[in-house]
Formats: sequence, structure tokens, C-alpha cells
Amino acid sequence: MLTMALSRNPVLLVHGIYDTMAKFRAMAVYLQQRGWEVHRLNLRPNNGTAPLDQLAHQVADYVQANFSHQQKIDLLGFSMGGLVTRYYLQRLQGHQQVQRYISISAPNQGTWLGFGLPRAGVWQMRPGSRFLQDLNQDSQHSLANLDVTVLWTPYDLMILPPESSRLGLGQEIQIPVPIHSWMVSDSRVLQHVEQALVR
Repeated sequence: MLTMALSRNPVLLVHGIYDTMAKFRAMAVYLQQRGWEVHRLNLRPNNGTAPLDQLAHQVADYVQANFSHQQKIDLLGFSMGGLVTRYYLQRLQGHQQVQRYISISAPNQGTWLGFGLPRAGVWQMRPGSRFLQDLNQDSQHSLANLDVTVLWTPYDLMILPPESSRLGLGQEIQIPVPIHSWMVSDSRVLQHVEQALVR
């Protein structure tokens, strides 16, 4: 078991809007019990006032401070954190250090709730925003060398329409979780995350 654990990449979990790293408590415990080294960080501010590309620099800084350049890591982004991590991967050279990428209920094609608040980061989550157009126009190329898994629920009331979580690449798995926030604690999601990390 120890040998298997030593062969696994560390996992970095990145939360969504209004959340903190505490959001991943259940997932962190689940993965740690199975031998993973789990990392989390608090994005600041977490309320959508900061542009998502600014938050992505916090992810880049965390990676630089905690891992050597030679250390491959696996990266998971939930909700808004899915777009933050994509910017890190696609625009800040994160794809060079990350081996596996898991996107959970992220507004990859935008969410209509992005029209709800006049905040920079929220605006970037609107369907058709310049931020999303920029990321989506070359995602097939810039994420091509990563092992990508996309998990989403058809009952999502934060990502509207729910199909907007789909990325159009990698393995996309629909899980009928009734509430957006449960997508980081539901046992079915945790099992799929584990499977994606050993693939």
C-alpha cells in the first residue's frame, strides 16, 4: 500500500465561488484514506469580485511554492474553481506540470447566473463571455496532453443549463446528484474521482 501511495501524484483541489478549502473536507478525507497526498488552498476573494484569471495566478503561486518543477500533480476544480484551474492550465503553463485534470460542475460553457451580479469574476462566467471564448477556442489543443475527466449533474441549478458543464473532451460522466454543492461529497462522485486519479 505504501509503495502504491508513493507512486501517486499529489492532488490539488480548487473550490468554487463563496467556498473555502473546507468545502473539500469529505473529499480530502476520502482520498487521504486511500493513500493520496491532498492539497487545498483558499482563493481570495472568493465572491466573484476578482477576475478569474487573477485567481488562477494564486493557483500558480501555490503550485510553485509547494511542488518542485519536476513533480507531476493532479488538479481538480469545482464550479468556479473549474474555470480558475482551466486558466491556470491553458494560459499559465499549468499543463506542463499537471498530469490529470478533473472538472466538477464547472460552467465551462457559462451559466445564466453569471448575469445575476455585477462582479468581474461573475461576468466572466456568462455564456459567450470573452473569458470563456478565449479558453474554449483552443481547449482541444491546450488540454490535449492531459488526462481529462468532466463530472456533472443534470439537476444543477447553479450551472444553467446544466449541460454547460460539459467540455467536449476527455471522459465526461453524468451523475444524477440533486444539488450542486453535493458534487464534492456524494459517494458516487468520490468514487469517480478516485477512478480518474488511478487511470
